[in-house]
Amino acid sequence: MLLKNHLIEVFKQASLEHNFVIKENVVIKWVHRFGIDSLNDLLIHSSLQKENQDHISLIDEMHEENQDHISLIDEVHEENQEQIKLELSKTFENIEETKMELNGLETARSNKISSKNENSNKIYQFSETPKLPLPYIKNLRKWINNDKKAS
Repeated sequence: MLLKNHLIEVFKQASLEHNFVIKENVVIKWVHRFGIDSLNDLLIHSSLQKENQDHISLIDEMHEENQDHISLIDEVHEENQEQIKLELSKTFENIEETKMELNGLETARSNKISSKNENSNKIYQFSETPKLPLPYIKNLRKWINNDKKAS
């Protein structure tokens, strides 16, 4: 088994380097030692190695593309963070302005309330004049009916 594994490795390496002389020597040694019927074992192992290397190269390419995507996502994320910070600062400024406006409105409202209280005291003073009772009229209905006819 050791000789088979060694010949397979040498054949794979020669295939990678495109060295046809070494590949031919390995095939001759393989057929002389193990027979022509077992030559498929050598070729199958070398083709599997090529497929594995192709898969590895594809995986490497995909990994590089994924790294590019990750870097783009990171850049977009940083830009979004900056936009969020700007929006938060604008919102904070708006909140501060609104607070200042509310404070101004509250002081104006308290001034109006105090002036209304003063005015209501004056109105209350004027309305405290005693009300005179209605005169007693005996035939009130007749008086109302007569008044309507007259108008």
